[in-house]
Amino acid sequence: MRIFIGKIIVFLLAASLLPSCANSRDIQNLAYVTVLGIDYVDGEFRTYVQVLNFSNIARSESTQLGKKVPVWVGMGRGDTLALALADTNATSQFPLFWGHLKTVVLGENVLKRGGKETYGTLNRHYEVRYNVLVFGTKDKLEDILTQKSIFNLSPLDSIIYTSVQNRSQSPYVLASYGNRLIANMNEPGNSFYMPSISINRNTWLEDKSPRGMFEMDGAFFFDKGQLVNWLSVEELKGLRWATKDINKTLLQIPLEDDQKGAVQFAHPHMRVTPKLSSGGDAKFDLKVTAKGTIREAFNTPIHELEKKAQEAIEAEIRQTFRNGLAKHCDPFKLEETLYRRNPAAFHKLTQGGSFFLTEQSLGSVQVKVKIISTGKYKEIVK
Repeated sequence: MRIFIGKIIVFLLAASLLPSCANSRDIQNLAYVTVLGIDYVDGEFRTYVQVLNFSNIARSESTQLGKKVPVWVGMGRGDTLALALADTNATSQFPLFWGHLKTVVLGENVLKRGGKETYGTLNRHYEVRYNVLVFGTKDKLEDILTQKSIFNLSPLDSIIYTSVQNRSQSPYVLASYGNRLIANMNEPGNSFYMPSISINRNTWLEDKSPRGMFEMDGAFFFDKGQLVNWLSVEELKGLRWATKDINKTLLQIPLEDDQKGAVQFAHPHMRVTPKLSSGGDAKFDLKVTAKGTIREAFNTPIHELEKKAQEAIEAEIRQTFRNGLAKHCDPFKLEETLYRRNPAAFHKLTQGGSFFLTEQSLGSVQVKVKIISTGKYKEIVK
C-alpha cells in the first residue's frame, strides 16, 4: 500500500512540472491578419492591417449569400515600419495573429524608397511566411483593404488572395510571391516587375449603384532594388506572349470590311536569343509559339486567321518593347537573358549604366500561330 501511495505522489509531482495551457488562447479570441498595407506619408510609415474572424469567412448552410459582412482595418503610424506595426497592436482588443497573412500591398511612396527595408522588417517576424503575395498600388490603401468581393463576400474571395490568373481574360500581369520578388531584386540584369492592383468602379452595378472590383492595372518596374517606372496593362499588352502561365487571353484580329475576329490563346511560349554585333552591341531575336481557339471568325479561312494573328502578336510585342524603352523598363527581361548567356558581354555593356537597350536592340520577331479548335461550333475548316 505504501508503494502504491508513493507512486501516486511521484506521478502528481511529475505532472506539476509539465507546462500548462494557462497561457493558451482560444482561436475565436484572436484577430487574424490577412492583408497588410504599407505606405510612407509626411515622413512617417503608415500601416493598414486587415483582420478577419470566423464570422467574416465561415461558410455554412445557414450563410446568407449577399449579406454584408464588415471588414475591420487597423491603422498605425511610426518613424519606422516596426513602430507603425506596434502602434496598431497597442489598440487591438484581441491579439493579432500573423500566421495567416496572405498579401502585402505597398503604396507608391514606400515603393520609391525601395522594397528591401520593408521586406527585411516583415521577415524578422517569426509568424510571417515567405510565400506572401506582394502588390503595389496607386490607390488609397484604405480603399484597397476594405474592398469586398462580388455578392458582398469576404475579401478572401477576391483576386488579391490568389497568385493564379483570374478566370477573366484581361490580366496580362500575374501576381508573384514575395520570396520570388526579393530573389529577382538581387539578380544582376533583372528588370523585374511588381504587379499593380487597383479598384475598377466602372464595370459592375449592384442594382443601380456602382460597385468596385479589384483588377490588375499595370506593373511597377525595378532595377537593383530601386523603382524605375510604372507601365499600365494597356502598355504591357505584348507581355502576355512572354508569360507561359497565362491560362487564356483573347486577341482581336482585324479582318476585311472593318470586321474583327477573336482568337483565344493559352500558355504561349517565347524564346529570346541574344546576338552580339562586331561592335559589341547586343540584339535580341524573339520567337513566339501560340495555340488558339476561334471565338469569332466571320467565315474567315483558318490559314488567313493564323497569318493575321501572327501579325497582330508581333505588333503588340514591338509596341510593348517601345513602351518599356520610353520609360527605361525591360518588360521581356532581355538584359537578364544576355547576363545568363554571356555575362562578360553583359558587364561590358553595363559599365556606363545599367540600362543599355535601344530601338535597335530588338531584332526579328518570329511568331508561329496554330489554331487547334473552332470551339463548340464545328464550322467547316477552309
